Amino acid sequence: MFVRVTVTAADPEESRRLYELLADRDPPDFALAPADDENQPTRNLHVAFGVGSRGEVDARWSRAIDAGFRSDGEPGPRPQYSADYYGGFLLDPDGNSAEVVHGAHPFDERNRIDHLWIGVSDLETARRSWEAIAPALGVRVVDASKPGLVSVTNGHRHLILVADGRPPTENVRIAIADTHGEIVEVP
Repeated sequence: MFVRVTVTAADPEESRRLYELLADRDPPDFALAPADDENQPTRNLHVAFGVGSRGEVDARWSRAIDAGFRSDGEPGPRPQYSADYYGGFLLDPDGNSAEVVHGAHPFDERNRIDHLWIGVSDLETARRSWEAIAPALGVRVVDASKPGLVSVTNGHRHLILVADGRPPTENVRIAIADTHGEIVEVP
């Protein structure tokens, strides 16, 4: 689903250290860009990287903690998401939530990003915007399992629109291939 998700970082080298520990070196669907006067750091984003086993979740989370990054939730089952969901959460240097996850979706080496949570201030407006472009992108917009959440999915990967009172996500770029294979940057 995601051709590329680009996170803007105040300290790209420090952020790169974390994301390489979580997703391996230069995953094809993830990029970092340096913040500057025109491009402020990404804020209030949750990005989850899929891995092949629970042991990998534990190992990657532990390596990040050992490297000095902050925990946002120790590895373990998260049955509130699904029966097989197992994740470990960290905070990147800009305070974004970064997760290593197994069992949310089938692991795919080519697509390391398992899912995104995008905070929005108005869920219905965001839903309508995505519904307008969904057919061209080959994705569906569906209600998620809890109130305040809407899922945009291609059936294998998804992003969740979240309106839970926290500040909206800012300064992230998401590119998805449309039904003709053209790359489209989405809102």
